[in-house]
Amino acid sequence: MKGYRGIILIALAMAVSATATANSRDQAQRIHNRLAGVPADAATLTEMASLIDNNQATAAAELAMDHPAFYNVTIKQFATPWTNEAQDVFAPLNDYTATIIGVVRDDVDFRRILYSDLLYVGNTNPAASPSSNAHYQALEDQHADLSTVLTESSQASQYGTPAEAVAGVLTSRAAANAFFYAGTNRAMLRFTMMNHMCRDLEQVKDTTRPSDRIRQDVSRSPGGDSRIFRNSCIGCHSGMDPLAQAFAYYDWEGEQEGNGGRMVYNSGNDAETGTRVQGKYLINGNNFPWGYITPDNSWDNYWRKGPNANLGWDPSLPGSGEGAASMGKELAHSEVFATCQAEKVFQTVCLRKPADGADTAELASMTSHFKNDNYRMKTLFSDAATYCMGE
Repeated sequence: MKGYRGIILIALAMAVSATATANSRDQAQRIHNRLAGVPADAATLTEMASLIDNNQATAAAELAMDHPAFYNVTIKQFATPWTNEAQDVFAPLNDYTATIIGVVRDDVDFRRILYSDLLYVGNTNPAASPSSNAHYQALEDQHADLSTVLTESSQASQYGTPAEAVAGVLTSRAAANAFFYAGTNRAMLRFTMMNHMCRDLEQVKDTTRPSDRIRQDVSRSPGGDSRIFRNSCIGCHSGMDPLAQAFAYYDWEGEQEGNGGRMVYNSGNDAETGTRVQGKYLINGNNFPWGYITPDNSWDNYWRKGPNANLGWDPSLPGSGEGAASMGKELAHSEVFATCQAEKVFQTVCLRKPADGADTAELASMTSHFKNDNYRMKTLFSDAATYCMGE
């Protein structure tokens, strides 16, 4: 009996060992699939499983992110919806998406996407152009490996954009095409908040803020009822209009579709306004002639007070300034910018929204790790992948 008992114990030990190996390989494959979107090859899978067995799951995730598909597929699809109003993940490759891919690959402080002179270009002709997406379309048509062909450049050198006009991806050709076309430039602020702060205007609505900066195009008595303005319109416009004033010198020139249009920036006075402010800021001025007339590109963040103070604005910043770059920095240095990136990465990698207290605690941990690691996006992807590797 003792001999049989020994054989059984050995068999059980072997079974436990086999199960542990299988689990680590399953977890490795899940990490790789979630991050790269494709299965790992045998050698990579074995190395990742070994790392997991040795309590180095983070290293296993970092290894998975070495696969070109992490950039060519995962990050491309992660960023592309930010570049168009329809939030279409299948929109063509463009300078906005390419720049996000480069920033993630090179471990650039992710906050800089909203205010630094960043632009990533490829190694193909035609060259990147402010009036055409042909350069990026060529990269896509050639199935270029975006993990290797993209190099860091600048909008000033590639597009000739004045240094004072550059504000990260906000002044990329794709963003200008989508959000400066027609309208009154409020779209650029709204979609920037949606894409990078995970907040639409309804979620930051605050009727207690002063209405002194609301422009003339907003009726104070919609449908003849002033209560609608006081109880609804003012909630968004009182905070949005003072911030969107940062974009007062920008417009989109030409058709939205095709390759002929480009962003324009007023360095001199505009024919319609007599100042550097674009004429579009006077659209529908008769709706309320006594409303605010935009004189320049100075902005103020009225949401630093009231309920939106809980968005975590950086106390080291003044909360006001001139131009898109300083306003982009105001948004990017908020606490909610960091938490938003964690939320989006969690959903991308775990394929679900946070569901319970454990998930909430993980989001807080991810956000803290992200901030302490110089806002490195791959840190978020690694943390999410290792958290969800057992699902």
